[in-house]
Amino acid sequence: MNHHQSPGTLEINTRLVTTGVVLTAVGAVTAWAGMAITASAVFAAGRRMVREMDVPPAQQAAEKLRRAREASRAGMQAWQSTSGTQA
Repeated sequence: MNHHQSPGTLEINTRLVTTGVVLTAVGAVTAWAGMAITASAVFAAGRRMVREMDVPPAQQAAEKLRRAREASRAGMQAWQSTSGTQA
């Protein structure tokens, strides 16, 4: 038995490697398809929810900003009136 194999030689089963690559590619495509379908369903539900709202989100945000400014102004006036009476 005169088998001489150099220590740096690596024998790779190319059939198994090819099978692994194919399965990985199929899995990646399947995962991307699943993510795309899920994202589409979530975005469609979000659009439907916004469409069914009585008050659009932009109008709600504008109203909340208006209220916050009024509250800030009232707080500033109260602070100034309190500061003026103490001085």
